[in-house]
Amino acid sequence: MAAFRRAHELGAHMIELDVQLTRDDAVVVLHDDTLERTTTGLGPVGALSLTALRALDAGAWFAPAFRGERVPTLEEVLAAIPLPVNVELKPVGPVAASLAERALAVVVAAGALDRVVFSSFDRAAVEALRAASPHAAIGILWSEDPVPEGIAVARRVAARALHLRKAAATAAAIHAATDAGLETRVWTVNRRDEFDRLVADGASGIFTDYPERFLQTVPPR
Repeated sequence: MAAFRRAHELGAHMIELDVQLTRDDAVVVLHDDTLERTTTGLGPVGALSLTALRALDAGAWFAPAFRGERVPTLEEVLAAIPLPVNVELKPVGPVAASLAERALAVVVAAGALDRVVFSSFDRAAVEALRAASPHAAIGILWSEDPVPEGIAVARRVAARALHLRKAAATAAAIHAATDAGLETRVWTVNRRDEFDRLVADGASGIFTDYPERFLQTVPPR
């Protein structure tokens, strides 16, 4: 939450987060599918209840100033941060459809469907999401060539965007996605020369760890 609030303070146009299910099917915001790297817990995220997960410290690993940070739910983030949100679905095992449906329900209940883009590498997750909602905005995560295959996947689920790994975001790939009617967002871009190249090639946006480096460069889209 500290990072999301800071992004809002800086004037970021959007935030990105990853969601998973707890043992009791709560939708929580956490990148790794295990707890060791970024919390004081052990084992898979899906092995703990929400109550048990919320008892862990999720900030001290980063810096002492963030000691006491807790793993938030998606509902809490949507309530606290008014920005558009990219919600990456990160299913573990056979829970892709369940995660997609639960995350969609949280977003709809929050009245936030018009400011959320759902993305995933997992095709079952995006297919389940599209089956559950004709209106949800989907971004297909794609990490390598052939990018035309990613565009084909996007078409199959009526996605609005293709989210490309930086190494795959060539000018040709961006132009092909744009010609297919897709927005293109590129991850993870932290250097000015990379940013300038992507702007010149027509990328719609970037994911970055340092929004303050680029916010004054181009107007919001």
